[in-house]
Amino acid sequence: MSHTQIKNLFSEAVRSVVSDISQYTIHPDKDFTRNKKFPPDKLISFMVSAGSSSTKIELLDFFGLCADAPSASAFNQQWAKLKPEALEAVFHLFNTSIRSGEKSPGYRFFAADSSTFTFFSKHKFAPEEYCEGHSAKGFYSMHLNAFYDLQKHTYSDALIQPVHQKDEFAAFCTMVDHHLLPGGVKNVFIGDRGYSLTIIWPCFRKKPVFSFPYERCVADALRGGRPAAPAAIPVPDKKRE
Repeated sequence: MSHTQIKNLFSEAVRSVVSDISQYTIHPDKDFTRNKKFPPDKLISFMVSAGSSSTKIELLDFFGLCADAPSASAFNQQWAKLKPEALEAVFHLFNTSIRSGEKSPGYRFFAADSSTFTFFSKHKFAPEEYCEGHSAKGFYSMHLNAFYDLQKHTYSDALIQPVHQKDEFAAFCTMVDHHLLPGGVKNVFIGDRGYSLTIIWPCFRKKPVFSFPYERCVADALRGGRPAAPAAIPVPDKKRE
């Protein structure tokens, strides 16, 4: 798939969300009801494409160094009107469109992993996200869990938790529940010890999948041998539930 096709699919996902933008705003009766320099479609596209430079620099780059480009203050005002669910909806619509129209391979392979990232001190963050560290003001950390599609090279789902309340087991189960399972397709998950097979299998109710512990796959690869057979995750029957 070419980069032009990918950009078109992303634009279609954004347009789909913007067509019912009141569902994703803090104040549906008044947010994004007037024409401004920063309409919701450009706002979402900017938030997805912005890099690591300052907001001012990123805005100039996004609007082609236009003299009347929106200011950082205008961006913050528009951003405050948008619910996080808007970006989540774009994310899932885009992933669905990427997979549509292709012949089912029979299996889908996902890597499950997580990482912790930090922010500068902000009062709006909750106390459970605060870490003292070696700074007088401290900092705020979040724990990101994600599924990565090894065939499509895209992230299929993600879940953020407060760093002091991180629970990779619960995050894994939640993301699996969000996953759509096309007919005739089995999911294969590869994860490290945080996503232990022995404790995760109860979360797969009516979704039979396979799981490879990450360490076993690496060990088999280093030995030059074939990976061990996947462990099928049993589906509890109704009597046990």
